[in-house]
Amino acid sequence: MLPKIIPIIAGLAGLFVLYAFIIGLSWSISNGFAGILGGLPFAFIIAFVLPMAAYDYWDSCIREKSDK
Repeated sequence: MLPKIIPIIAGLAGLFVLYAFIIGLSWSISNGFAGILGGLPFAFIIAFVLPMAAYDYWDSCIREKSDK
């Protein structure tokens, strides 16, 4: 079994890469051809997706699970 710190570090690194990619993609859509109003639907979508990814990281790696 892996030590508890390895999934925490790997998950945090993956979450950081996901956040950097998605926020950079949103920024480039809004500043590019689509403009701020064209990038608004994508911004709404990522406003829901990124917190779900953070919750999944917390649920998978950090939260103590009771095996009852």
